[in-house]
Amino acid sequence: MKIENTKAQMRKGVLEYCILSVLKDDDAYVAEILNTLKDAKLLVVEGTIYPLLTRLKNAGLLNYRWEESTSGPPRKYYGLTETGKLFLKELTTTWSELQNAVNIVTEQKTTSK
Repeated sequence: MKIENTKAQMRKGVLEYCILSVLKDDDAYVAEILNTLKDAKLLVVEGTIYPLLTRLKNAGLLNYRWEESTSGPPRKYYGLTETGKLFLKELTTTWSELQNAVNIVTEQKTTSK
């Protein structure tokens, strides 16, 4: 079993939550989202993010708007809908509970009998 495969699966599992979190305070276009994820060491490519953004939009969690750019074509800015904000709040609670549970399990000391 290769560790890189396991690490990639762990990142994929939290990517939706991370994208929604990036958009919690302000709208962003894809390059900004990718840069934020990259800065956090979550390496994601455009081929991965576009289908995910479309799925989140189709689920009613995101909306988008086009905005003219001074340096190129118009940009599509994504933002959270009200449903998306509620969904993110639930995911944040779930993430916190999961983090606590994993910490308990992984930090347990084994005792020999």
